[in-house]
Amino acid sequence: MSDVLFDPLFRMPFLTGIAFSLSLPILGMYLRLREEWLAALAFAQLAAAGSLAAAIAGVPFQFGAVAAAGGGALAKSLLARTGNNGYAAMMILGWSLAILMLANVPVAEHLAHALFDGQLYFTSTSHLVASGGYLVLAAALLAALSRALLLERMLPGFFTASGRSARRYHVTFDLLAAVGLALATASIGVMAAFGLVFVPSMIAYRLGRNWTTSLVLAACIGVATYLIAFAAALQLDQPFGPVLVLLLVAAAGIAQAIPAQRSAGQLPSA
Repeated sequence: MSDVLFDPLFRMPFLTGIAFSLSLPILGMYLRLREEWLAALAFAQLAAAGSLAAAIAGVPFQFGAVAAAGGGALAKSLLARTGNNGYAAMMILGWSLAILMLANVPVAEHLAHALFDGQLYFTSTSHLVASGGYLVLAAALLAALSRALLLERMLPGFFTASGRSARRYHVTFDLLAAVGLALATASIGVMAAFGLVFVPSMIAYRLGRNWTTSLVLAACIGVATYLIAFAAALQLDQPFGPVLVLLLVAAAGIAQAIPAQRSAGQLPSA
């Protein structure tokens, strides 16, 4: 098994996925904190549509993914804080645009399969650089944003009472989430990216004793399921994305048998 994992042919995809398996579950914790977990699927769908548009236009598809998801994040932040309603609208918009492009430009079909199936094993140096760079960026920005995001959730009137605006924190975080989901979609696929955001954070939010341990638990779940999925998909000659999602669903089912540390919806203590 280890011979397969560390074969030079698969080393770059392996490291690319490791970076996302660390960053996306942490991102998911903050999306769940804000009760905006649907953003993960919305940004992933927009990124898929942007990637297809970029491929058709002959420009790097990662650029198209980031532009589309980032544009959606800015529009949502600047127009109104509509929460999951706004993200649901983005999700169906991205899906419809992607399907229309596929129906009218068959040349994009190969890329579409990679985006929706999660063909991690065909990633290149650019994907590794993007995933590693995003991991560093997310660590730095979330460290700077964490206190403000936690204060707003635990003390909703804090910024109003202090005469300050939380808008810049919202916009920065929305863009960070959009870029992460865009880059992950281009590497591991739409549903795999969404699964790494949604499932580890769901488990950790329920089982973590406090905010810090919940973050660590989410990252550990993300990495553990990723490692098993990477090896299993290679051994069984299956597309990576569906294997990862199945393992994440299995992990969620097992976690339901473990007594929760708090009531549903209650925030882990900081």
